Amino acid sequence: MSPTWSAERPIRVVLVDDQGLFRQAIATLVDAQADMSIVGQAANGEEGVSIVLAAEPDVVLLDLEMPGMDGIEAAREIIAHRPATKVVMLTVNDDDDSFLAAIRTGAHGYLLKDLHPHELFEQIRSAVSGQSPIAPKLLPRLLEQLRQGPASEAAPTAPRHDLSERELEILQSAAEGLTNREIGRRFYITEGTVKNHMHNCLRKLGLENRTQAADFLTTQGLRYPGPTD
Repeated sequence: MSPTWSAERPIRVVLVDDQGLFRQAIATLVDAQADMSIVGQAANGEEGVSIVLAAEPDVVLLDLEMPGMDGIEAAREIIAHRPATKVVMLTVNDDDDSFLAAIRTGAHGYLLKDLHPHELFEQIRSAVSGQSPIAPKLLPRLLEQLRQGPASEAAPTAPRHDLSERELEILQSAAEGLTNREIGRRFYITEGTVKNHMHNCLRKLGLENRTQAADFLTTQGLRYPGPTD
């Protein structure tokens, strides 16, 4: 049976978002609900993990793109050390890679920032009741991934790496000398999403900068065909 939340036992919520004005606005709205209480706020992933471990909230609303530790890494840390807390991503990123990366990390939900306040409140309640709040526009993509099943095995001669197709596209474009803005225009994604992909590429490959990434592509013979001009 789902728990009953009330003013005597409000849902404890932590907000993690680097945009202070947005974070405070959400905090004010959530705190005004009789069955919810904000027990912590953070401006980046590192702070967010620390606050979650100390405050032990029921739900953490976690942004994806933040300086330092991003939302994916923060989600991974929170889930590993505080599995009772429901991790719900609250972001502007609706691209497949970000969405699927969050779900594979173990996030309990993925919401977009364009939802209405009353929808956010209901999704928070659904999360603590054991449901998985996901933005409706993203559900068809998740179903498509399930229909496709596991990705086919790479050819035996292919270099081993943990990069997604989109990350390879981003890395190849960077190696061509394109700026983050130019890469965003090429693939119709935001500059912030490009930065997030680049950060993930370098982290997965254990590299420090774009020059090293370009060398990696050359030495490993990796090239993902980009869009034709």
